[in-house]
Amino acid sequence: MVVGILDKFGNDVKSLTVIPSSGGAYNIWKNDEPIFSKQKEGRFPFSDDEVINLLG
Repeated sequence: MVVGILDKFGNDVKSLTVIPSSGGAYNIWKNDEPIFSKQKEGRFPFSDDEVINLLG
């Protein structure tokens, strides 16, 4: 997924942090705003493209 984000947004990405966790947490934030939560949606993203589209 990280490679896909960098491929799409290139130098527009100023910072990208991936934080491993446990316990089923899977949250994606953009500019300090949550854009995807596994807990809220009840699932993982369907694909990397789903996440990339949420970012862009």
